Amino acid sequence: MRNKKVVIVSSKESFSVRGLELKLKEIGYEGIFAHADIESLKTVEDESVLIVYYMDDDVFEDVPFLVYLKDLCMEQEKGLILVGGKVEYELVENIIPESCITGWFGRPLGMNSFLDMVAAYMSSKLTQKNKKTILIVDDDVAYMQMVREWLKDNYRVEMVNSGIKAIRWLTMNRADLVLLDFEMPVTDGPQIYEMLKSDSESNEIPVMFLTGQQDRASVMRAVELKPVDYLLKSIDRETLNNKIKHFFELQKAHSMGR
Repeated sequence: MRNKKVVIVSSKESFSVRGLELKLKEIGYEGIFAHADIESLKTVEDESVLIVYYMDDDVFEDVPFLVYLKDLCMEQEKGLILVGGKVEYELVENIIPESCITGWFGRPLGMNSFLDMVAAYMSSKLTQKNKKTILIVDDDVAYMQMVREWLKDNYRVEMVNSGIKAIRWLTMNRADLVLLDFEMPVTDGPQIYEMLKSDSESNEIPVMFLTGQQDRASVMRAVELKPVDYLLKSIDRETLNNKIKHFFELQKAHSMGR
C-alpha cells in the first residue's frame, strides 16, 4: 500500500540512509531506496506519496535530477522532505519551490521530529483518500496548478502533464473523474479518451473535457465522444466546483436508484 511506504532518495545507501529505513520500519513504514538519478527514481516513484531526499555534495552536480524531482512533486502532489546542510537546502530551494517542500531537517537529524513529520504527512494523505479523486491532464502546468488550488479543499487532486503519463497513472491508481485537456501535443485529449474507453479497466472512468476552443467543429467533435461534460478553460472557480459537485450528486443518485 502506498500509504505505508516512503521513498528514500540519496546518492548512496549509506549507514545513515539504512538507519532511516530501520527507524521508519519501527513506526510501521517501509523505506524504499532509490539512487539520486532520474532513471532510478522512475522505477519507484509510484510506490509512495512521500519522498525523502537525503542530500550530500552530489546535489550540486545533477540539476536535471532536481528539475525532474520538482516536476514529479508538483504534477503528482507528492510530499518532499529534505535532509541535509543549509547550503545544500538553499541550492535545492532555488529549483524546487518552497510550496513543494514538506519539510527540511539539518544534520545531525532530529529523528523524533523527522518521524513525527512523516507520520503526520502520511496520516493527512490517508484522510484525503476518503475524498473523491480527480485527475487533471493538461500540458499547461500553470493552469493545472490553478485548477488544483480551486478543487483541493473538496477533492483529492492529482496532476499529469501528458496523455501518456495519464495512462500510466491510471494503470496504478483510481480516479473518480478525469479533467482532460482537449488539445495536447503528441497525444491529444480525444485520443486519450478513446484509449480509456477501449480498455475494460478504465472504460467506466468519467471524463470531462477542458478546452480553449469554442468553434463549432471542436465542440461537435468533443460531444460526439460523449464525455460527461465539455468545459471551457475560461470557466471560473465557483462554476467549476458547482459542475463537479452536481456531477457527483447525480452519480450518487443514479447508483442508489439501481
